Amino acid sequence: MVSSDLLVALAGLGTGLSLIVAIGAQNAFVLRQGLRGEHVAVVVAACAASDVILILAGVAGAGTLVARAPGLLDAVRIGGALFLLAYGALALRRALRPTGGALVVEAEPHEPLHPASADRSTSRTEVRWTAVLGTTLALTWLNPHVYLDTVLLVGSIAGSHGDGRWLFGGGAALASVVWFTALGSGAALLRPVFARPGAWRVLDGLIAVGMAAIAASLLAGA
Repeated sequence: MVSSDLLVALAGLGTGLSLIVAIGAQNAFVLRQGLRGEHVAVVVAACAASDVILILAGVAGAGTLVARAPGLLDAVRIGGALFLLAYGALALRRALRPTGGALVVEAEPHEPLHPASADRSTSRTEVRWTAVLGTTLALTWLNPHVYLDTVLLVGSIAGSHGDGRWLFGGGAALASVVWFTALGSGAALLRPVFARPGAWRVLDGLIAVGMAAIAASLLAGA
């Protein structure tokens, strides 16, 4: 028979996966870095660690403080929307840039770069890990939905389990670690598809639309 503690942990795992497995700014960035094979470990570690910190904070009761500080959430909401609009604009620029036979490599501040061609031996400018880490943290901590999902929602559900709330939170934290690891490393399986510059243009176009939609929802107060 499955123990009650294990059931609580599994409930946390399921809840965490249901909240995190969705198309969003954070997941799109992890996918893109995974496809490029650039600083994937840094991105995965930053995303997973951020989620674990926020989930544990929610289980510890920080959700009550967040709920009592609507002004803080509003500031994060507006700042996050502006950042996503800028990130989406850069993605749109890449998608619309005339390419001929291959995408043009050009340095963007805090932005990952496209391969210069399908040949991975072709030289390209690699963004420093510090810039990639900064973008990862901004996409995570400037998104108010992260606080609503991990701190408020997960924290509230965990609280309903009484003494088992830490097991629930542990399961939810494990979900984040597993998901980001799988997304970052599993993206390599799609590299043959993205050997064609056109595939990158489609991906960036979708990212641009997604970022604009998320930013609009944030500015609308959704």
